[in-house]
Amino acid sequence: MAQAKIQAKMNDASCSRFSRTLSMADRSGRLLETLDQLEIRVEALREAASAMEQERECILEMIQSIQSSQEMRNISAGEREELALTADRLMGRTLSVEVSVGTIRNPQQEEALRKATTIIDEIVKKLLNDMECGRHQLLALHAACVTEAPPVPIDQKFQAIVISCALEDQKKIKRRLETLLRNTENAEKNIKIMDHQKLEQVKFNGSQ
Repeated sequence: MAQAKIQAKMNDASCSRFSRTLSMADRSGRLLETLDQLEIRVEALREAASAMEQERECILEMIQSIQSSQEMRNISAGEREELALTADRLMGRTLSVEVSVGTIRNPQQEEALRKATTIIDEIVKKLLNDMECGRHQLLALHAACVTEAPPVPIDQKFQAIVISCALEDQKKIKRRLETLLRNTENAEKNIKIMDHQKLEQVKFNGSQ
């Protein structure tokens, strides 16, 4: 009788352990499924934040473009002042929006990003003294960031550095170069327009 009771308890304990094992596996599976779903949401969150970050950069660039545009110079002082105040207000409101998507990097990627940033910063400093030369250098850097065959020479050294950067940093470097190239192109256009107007003014004065 006693032996039968002991055996029955052992069987109950065995069944209990087996049930717990199944239950733990089931819970583990549900937790893993939840984490998989959260990973999808995390990536969607990062993509949305990155899109907002790019939209902020685009808006700031457009405001700056309007502020320095030739159209702003061709209107009356009163209208220009009013538009400038509106642009400043929009600039302030845009800058008040802070969006940041962090990038996880290893030490090698950190160093590569530092080198790439330094190279671009040095060229930006030179733009004020020699815009044409600086623009050609920017084109060579940008060519190092694109997959399709570019129509300009590639900066091979810069390309090796960019390849060593994290993927998200590679995209940001490319966007920064594209923004700088647009800005230099707009600046060159404004300079040519202003210079043309000066020549026209000289011709007009000379004909009088």
